[in-house]
Amino acid sequence: MSASILLQVNGKAHAFALPRETPLIYVLRNDLELNGPKFGCGLGECGACTVLLDGVAARSCVTTLGTAEGRAVTTLEGLGTPDKPHKVQAAFIAAQAAQCGYCLNGMIMTTVALLARNPAPSEEEARAALRYNLCRCGTHVEILRAVLAAAEGGTTP
Repeated sequence: MSASILLQVNGKAHAFALPRETPLIYVLRNDLELNGPKFGCGLGECGACTVLLDGVAARSCVTTLGTAEGRAVTTLEGLGTPDKPHKVQAAFIAAQAAQCGYCLNGMIMTTVALLARNPAPSEEEARAALRYNLCRCGTHVEILRAVLAAAEGGTTP
């Protein structure tokens, strides 16, 4: 049996008796039933599984439980609520920045991390921050519009 690993997820403490090598996404989705992070490529390349680790965007499919131990993990569910969405969530809704929505978790979490370190990014900086988040539906224009609207403090693109 593994020693207990402590995680702080969306402001709540959790203990897990799992191997340290367990991918964080499995714990988030299977054990905590948080379905914001999506399993996409499993290689850390598509961004669908992005979460915040101490406020920095991280791919939960390649982040282990041991690596996340003692750090603050924030998922899409930890940003806002349906009644009071986070400003980035609200901007994505207003811009209708989704078709299938599979990439949306990664796009939103990456945007939250970007705005935390650069509250007023240029369009080029926003593009650069999102360049490793894949969207197969082609809503990049709407996604970029939502990022810039959130940076301006509004939700209307």
